[in-house]
Amino acid sequence: MHVLNLTRLTSLLGLALLAAACSRAPEEAEAPPPAPAAAAASYEETLRLALETAQPGAVIEIPAGTHEFTRSLVLNTSGVTLKGAGIDQTVLSFKNQVAGAEGLLVNASDFTVEDLAIEDTVGDALKVNGGKNIVIRRVRTEWTNGPDTGNGAYGIYPVQTENTLIEESVAIGASDAGIYVGQSRNVIVRNNRAELNVAGIEIENTVGADVYGNLATRNTGGILVFNMPDLPITGHTARVYDNDITANNTTNFGAPGSAVASVPAGSGIVINSKDRVEIFGNRIGDNKTANILISSLFSAEYTQTRESAPDFDPFPEEIHIHGNTFAPGGNAPDREALDALRQALAGPDGRLPDIVWDGVVNPDKPADVHVLCIDNPGVTFVNVDAANDYATPSTDLAPHACTLEPLPAVTLISAG
Repeated sequence: MHVLNLTRLTSLLGLALLAAACSRAPEEAEAPPPAPAAAAASYEETLRLALETAQPGAVIEIPAGTHEFTRSLVLNTSGVTLKGAGIDQTVLSFKNQVAGAEGLLVNASDFTVEDLAIEDTVGDALKVNGGKNIVIRRVRTEWTNGPDTGNGAYGIYPVQTENTLIEESVAIGASDAGIYVGQSRNVIVRNNRAELNVAGIEIENTVGADVYGNLATRNTGGILVFNMPDLPITGHTARVYDNDITANNTTNFGAPGSAVASVPAGSGIVINSKDRVEIFGNRIGDNKTANILISSLFSAEYTQTRESAPDFDPFPEEIHIHGNTFAPGGNAPDREALDALRQALAGPDGRLPDIVWDGVVNPDKPADVHVLCIDNPGVTFVNVDAANDYATPSTDLAPHACTLEPLPAVTLISAG
C-alpha cells in the first residue's frame, strides 16, 4: 500500500524551491515568499495531481487545515483511500469555486474517504458515481450560510453504487438531500447526523437499504424512502430503525420543480411508491405536518412534470410499522388540505395522527398482499381518502392490525 502524505510532498517541493533559490544571485535569493493565495493555489494543484496520478492501493493523506479550491476535484482510479486529519480538522473549502459541478467527484470502486469536511460547493459536495464497495466515514458536507435554494443539491451523494457504507458523517444545508443514495444496491446508512437540509436522508430507487442510528433534525423532511417514476431501477426493501427523527420543520428551500420541493415542511418519515419498507424502533416527534407520511405517486406534487417508466408501480405496499416511540406532532401541517383535516378531526388546537396515509390502493392488488401493517400500541392513524378528495377519511386501525415477516438485514460484501 502506497501512502502519499501531502504535507511531506509539499515540504519536499518547498525544499527544492529553496535549493533553487540558494543557487541564484543574492538579489534573486532574497525575493519575498509567495503570497497566501499563491500557496493555496499550490496546494490545490498538489492534491489535484495526487488524485489524477493515484494508483490502486494508494492512501492519500490530507493534512489538517482549511484548504481552498477553485475547481472540482476528480478521482477516476479504483482502490484509493482519501484520508484527512478529522471531520473538523481537514476542511476542503469551495467557497471561491469557479469551475466544476461538484466538490469531489469519484468515478471508481473500492473507494474510502474519511475524516474530512467539504464546504460550500457550487453543486454537489461529494458524488460517487457508479462504483462498488464504497465507504464514506466521518465526512462532513456543509453549506455554511445555512438553508438556501442556491446551495448545492446533495451533500453525500452515491448514485448507481453497490455495497455502500455511510457512517458517522454529517450533512448540513443541502438544497435537495443531505445524505442521498439513489439507484443503488446493498446500502447501510448509520450513525450520521443530517440537519438543515430539505431532505435529511433520502433512499431513492434503491434495492436493499438499512438506515439506522441516525439523527435527522431541523430538515424539511427527516428520512425519505422514495421510488421516482422515471428512473431505470425500481427500489424495494428498506429498513428504517433506531433513528431519532425530530423537529423537521425547516421551510422547504428546494429548487422549484425538484421532487423534494413537494415535501411538506414538518415531515418525519416519508414513504412514496416504495414496497417492502419496515419502520421500527425509532423515536419520532415534533414534526409539524406528520410524524410518518405514506403516499402513492398520485399524491406527489411532481406527477405532472415526470413521465413514468412502463413498468413503474406507483402504489406503496408491504409497509410494516412497529415498535416506534412517538412524541406529539401534526400540530401545523404544511398543506391546506391536511390542516383542514386536522381541524375536522381534532378541532382548532388539535393534531393530525402520528401516521398519515393517502389511502390510494392498487385496484389489481392480490388479496394476500398487505398494503400497510401497523403493530404499534398507542399509535394514532388516519387514511385521508385522497383518491376521493378527502371525502371520507378514517382513523380506524382495524384494517391494518397485522404483522409482516421481518425484512433481512443488509450485508455488505466487501465494504469495510
